[in-house]
Amino acid sequence: MITLAVRDLEDSIRFYQGGLGFPKMESPPEVAFFTLNGTWLGLYGREALAEDAQIPSEGSGFGGFTISHNVSSESEVDEVLELAVSAGAELVKNAQKVFWGGYSGYFKDPDGHIWEIAHNPLFWVGPKDKQAEQGGDGDAEEAV
Repeated sequence: MITLAVRDLEDSIRFYQGGLGFPKMESPPEVAFFTLNGTWLGLYGREALAEDAQIPSEGSGFGGFTISHNVSSESEVDEVLELAVSAGAELVKNAQKVFWGGYSGYFKDPDGHIWEIAHNPLFWVGPKDKQAEQGGDGDAEEAV
C-alpha cells in the first residue's frame, strides 16, 4: 500500500476519486482508501501521519521518491497527464520519449507528491494474463 500524507483529505479525495477516477473503497472518516491494480492508495491527514511516524509534519523540496503509474500507450500517458492537470495537478514535466526507451511525464498532486505517468514498451507491469496462466493464447488485459 502507498499512503500519502495530505493537507486536506476532502480535497484530495475529490482529486483522486473525482478528478482521476480512482475507485474509492469504504473507509473510516479520517482516511480514504482506493483500489489500484496490484496495490492500494491510502490518503491520511498530514499531521496525523507525521505523528504516527513520529516525525515533523512540515518539509519541503524533493522527498527523494516518485510514484510511477504505468499505462498501455503513449497516448494514454498524455491523457492521464491532461486529466490530472484538469483535476488540479501541476504539470512538472511534459510527456516525452525518455532515455530508457519509453515515454513519460510528471505531475505534482495538490499536496506536492510527484507522480510519473509512463509507458514502457519493453515490458508490462500490470496483472498477469489469466488466459496465459490457464494455457490460453489471449492478449493480456491491460488496466489503468
